[in-house]
Amino acid sequence: MLSIGMAAPELGLTGVCKGKVGRYRLRDSRGRWVVLFFYPADFSFICPTEVTGFQKLHADFRACGCEVFGVSVDPPDTHMAWANELGGIDYPLLSDQDKAVCGAYGALDEREGRALRATFVIDPDGVIQYSLASHRNVGRSIEETLRVLKALQTGRHCPAGWTPGEATLQGL
Repeated sequence: MLSIGMAAPELGLTGVCKGKVGRYRLRDSRGRWVVLFFYPADFSFICPTEVTGFQKLHADFRACGCEVFGVSVDPPDTHMAWANELGGIDYPLLSDQDKAVCGAYGALDEREGRALRATFVIDPDGVIQYSLASHRNVGRSIEETLRVLKALQTGRHCPAGWTPGEATLQGL
């Protein structure tokens, strides 16, 4: 996987958002924070809990000046059907059918040919500031991703368990 402080690899993928198919590039989000999350598959057991979790907190991410993108290797028509089944998704679900983006981020399970469960927080300059990968059987915490984003945006040192509104540390 990529390391903190590295430039986020560019992506240009077809995706589905709000019932429409479009082309999405990471560079179009420069100047904004980005949460880029990879997930194994549409129509699976754990992935819908994460995708709908990001949907429930989407307004909170947007209020932080953050774009959210979900990525799997499923094709756009599968994303469309799944998003409709989930009641609609207000952020893009991107299709990495050739697995190049998953590979560039180190988020490809080569054995399964699917994306790993991985999350990246990218700053407005396109630099990775946070990354996390977990076993495909364990869903990620969307609330923790939002907390980490807000902590990063303070530009300060935030201790374990820090929440917005609490004191931060400076100069450590």
